[in-house]
Amino acid sequence: MEDFEDDPRTLGARGHRRSVSRGSYQLQAQMNRAVYEDRPPGSVVPTSVAEASRAMAGDTSLSENYAFAGMYHVFDQHVDEAVPRVRFANDDRHRLACCSLDGSISLCQLVPAPPTVLRVLRGHTRGVSDFAWSLSNDILVSTSLDATMRIWASEDGRCIREIPDPDGAELLCCTFQPVNNNLTVVGNAKHNLHVMNISTGKKVKGGSSKLTGRVLALSFDAPGRLLWAGDDRGSVFSFLFDMATGKLTKAKRLMVHEGSPVTSISARSWVSREARDPSLLINACLNKLLLYRVVDNEGTLQLKRSFPIEQSSHPVRSIFCPLMSFRQGACVVTGSEDMCVHFFDVERAAKAAVNKLQGHSAPVLDVSFNCDESLLASSDASGMVIVWRREQK
Repeated sequence: MEDFEDDPRTLGARGHRRSVSRGSYQLQAQMNRAVYEDRPPGSVVPTSVAEASRAMAGDTSLSENYAFAGMYHVFDQHVDEAVPRVRFANDDRHRLACCSLDGSISLCQLVPAPPTVLRVLRGHTRGVSDFAWSLSNDILVSTSLDATMRIWASEDGRCIREIPDPDGAELLCCTFQPVNNNLTVVGNAKHNLHVMNISTGKKVKGGSSKLTGRVLALSFDAPGRLLWAGDDRGSVFSFLFDMATGKLTKAKRLMVHEGSPVTSISARSWVSREARDPSLLINACLNKLLLYRVVDNEGTLQLKRSFPIEQSSHPVRSIFCPLMSFRQGACVVTGSEDMCVHFFDVERAAKAAVNKLQGHSAPVLDVSFNCDESLLASSDASGMVIVWRREQK
């Protein structure tokens, strides 16, 4: 990983049906936020956090944690177009949202049975590329190929505000600043990042920066002081985020692989008892899922290991599982172009594959866990969303 300054390139919905055959890690981020910065070097993970996570996970083995019995429900209201993003609400078991290239966003409720589409948010004139829940789940922000971002009230589906991209470019990704949800970072097709104030609809002074390619993926660390951005040229940049002003400062740059689009970045403060370093999970059209260690406070990355998947052209995403498994290892989950959902143990030296879910008929683009890992949602390039149920012992 190199210093950025040395880089010469710096210059009409269908129904849904029941089948009987994200993850969201904001909860863990909240628990980690207070203790992460003050943890002495080399110390064991915080005991209170470890015990809380162990209790939520049920103190079961890794294979038991990720043994899914089959499909809980199938949503097909977006089957005419791909669903690039699916996310459970933060700290929530049963609220789910997904966005579609048909230009809409669906808000779904999984309990009580049968699961239902509560409302469909319409207003974008082209495909919705990304969206994010606010920490309190009262609003959503979405980005679209129509060069606008929209702010929605989740309670009634109202569009609170429409904000045009400052460059008039297609907007490709977005993320909330985790501590100050009044600020949202968006990435566009003209290679630019912008920090936007969603209350005023204006970009923050000093909150813009240029990458080497189209900005496809964004992720903050849990305290909100580091931001990583990935582009379609194969680069990942780290930025220091000024909490008081929203200003971005370029820090480091990693070339993951020249010309391989970075389609997903997911940050985690610590993964397991055996992997106590901050980590980054990256998809980059390399037929591999990449796990990096964050080695300093400027976001420098060091490759730890990779896992085999099929991804050469689609915008596949991956996540860390929201709960840590302390008896053995820790898991990550990813979509794949082989139409399967893959689970990998990041600490198992050999045979890292833990589980594989089959049921999609198109490349799986995104995955999301609910807060207690009892349900997993996955979306694909044909517009299908499958909710998987963990096997009950």
